[in-house]
Amino acid sequence: MGSIVEKSALMICGDYMEDYEVMVPFHVLKAFGVRVDCVSPDKLSGDKCITAIHDSLGFELYSEFPGHLFTLNSNFDEVKAECYDALIIPGGRFTELLSVDDRVLSVVKRFADAGKPIATSCHSQLLLAAAGLLKGKKCTAFASMKPVIELAGGIWWEQPGITSAFDITACLKDGNILSSIGWPAHAEYLKTLFESMGARIHATKTKSVLFLCGDYVEDYEFNIPFRAFQALGCKVDAVTPSKKKGEICVTAIHDDEGAQVFSEKRGHNLVITANWSDICVHDYDCLVVPGGRSPELLVMNDKAVDLVKEFAEKNRVIAGIGQGQWLLAAAGVLKGKRCASGHGMKVMVKMSGAQVEESKGCVADGGLVTAVGWPGLPSFISELSKLLGLSFEF
Repeated sequence: MGSIVEKSALMICGDYMEDYEVMVPFHVLKAFGVRVDCVSPDKLSGDKCITAIHDSLGFELYSEFPGHLFTLNSNFDEVKAECYDALIIPGGRFTELLSVDDRVLSVVKRFADAGKPIATSCHSQLLLAAAGLLKGKKCTAFASMKPVIELAGGIWWEQPGITSAFDITACLKDGNILSSIGWPAHAEYLKTLFESMGARIHATKTKSVLFLCGDYVEDYEFNIPFRAFQALGCKVDAVTPSKKKGEICVTAIHDDEGAQVFSEKRGHNLVITANWSDICVHDYDCLVVPGGRSPELLVMNDKAVDLVKEFAEKNRVIAGIGQGQWLLAAAGVLKGKRCASGHGMKVMVKMSGAQVEESKGCVADGGLVTAVGWPGLPSFISELSKLLGLSFEF
């Protein structure tokens, strides 16, 4: 699955940008053949930006936690707006710093002058205001941005019916300006961005994907493919044996900070979207088991193991990421299969009768897709899309 015409996007980054708002578009666009160049003023390719986790914990305002170290892959001083098809600006506190940086505003204006899509979320609309691009434009953002948008001559728009962060779904488009309240709207945000870049998504019918999760599921390994398949028009659910629809699972972020193994930090909240008792394998085309530490919990639950076995018996597509292969091994679905595996799962995967493909980040073998972990998500999403009959082209 790739682009007939190569597409590229520029992402302007900075310290304490919202973690999801950089990671989700970065990996999902790459999954469908879009080159994403990530830059930050006064930093070089290979330098890192610290991200921030923004989520609601029941206080009057969202909470912020340290995210992961995101590696830039291009140099800001070498940016040529004419070489890109879209501009992406994540939200987060870094936008306050960049809103008074003339170099950054010049780049934003060049994209606007060329009529190219500019995708903003949460607080990054501040850069549109600073660049003088909002006059007469409908725009949405995090609610505290309303005075900024109106003072800049923009027309404030707010999605009706929002009672919590989990009701947020809308992405607003006015001309080449795309705006959303924040990461909960990523499904529509991605869909709108793809369409603005000329993408065409084809599917013979609506596909259904079930994510099997639990507390301390790996944040990216759940959310990035979850949002990607929503954007592709799939019905996507998250379920866990011990919790009901609407309840929360905590996630974990695993990051390479120079130690022998990845560090673990608290990630975003995950909302369970279906009751365990309502799950019927016939209603789904695919089962995805993300990694993190939740598979260690699920492998001790017979209901979870039996669900994986039932998907296999019904010849449904099954996918595991990172430690998710622990549960797949326990259910006996890896035997005789070629698998991608990180160091932590190699012994388990080999003992289950599978063959580890040492040099690959993602492997598809029949109706099974495996990935070593979240760095392999672009290939994982692409391979799984193919198995589900979803085609994508520009």
